[in-house]
Amino acid sequence: MASRIRNHMSLTFASKSENESLARVAVAAFVSQLDPTVEELTDIKTVVSEAVTNAIIHGYDGREDGLVHIETRIEEDTVYLTVRDDGRGIEDVETARQPLYTSKPELERSGMGFTIMENFMDAVEVESRPGHGTIVRMRKRIESTNAILN
Repeated sequence: MASRIRNHMSLTFASKSENESLARVAVAAFVSQLDPTVEELTDIKTVVSEAVTNAIIHGYDGREDGLVHIETRIEEDTVYLTVRDDGRGIEDVETARQPLYTSKPELERSGMGFTIMENFMDAVEVESRPGHGTIVRMRKRIESTNAILN
């Protein structure tokens, strides 16, 4: 059976830290149409926050002249979320995905961003090229949707 796209959304904003809350709220509002549990919605808001913060702090080194792009789509009972920046990229993605790793220890970063994303989502893919930016693709099935779809 082919997947059925129920809805999709794109959002682009300046790489300013105050826009992290905009991203969280926009994605949460969009995903709410699936009637997620509070825990599912909190997980999604948290991963959006982590991915956007990484783009701003690490991708753009705190510069406010970059753009962060979010694409969200719903196919049946699953949310697909992509966060992309055109910043500096990640030299070694596997190292960056290790718990407690941070490239900005002077900012007292926890180094748990990718670990949190991996624990809260069903799948996380990271694609990055130094000098060309980073794309984080995530997927989460919303359990509570089953009653609505059947």
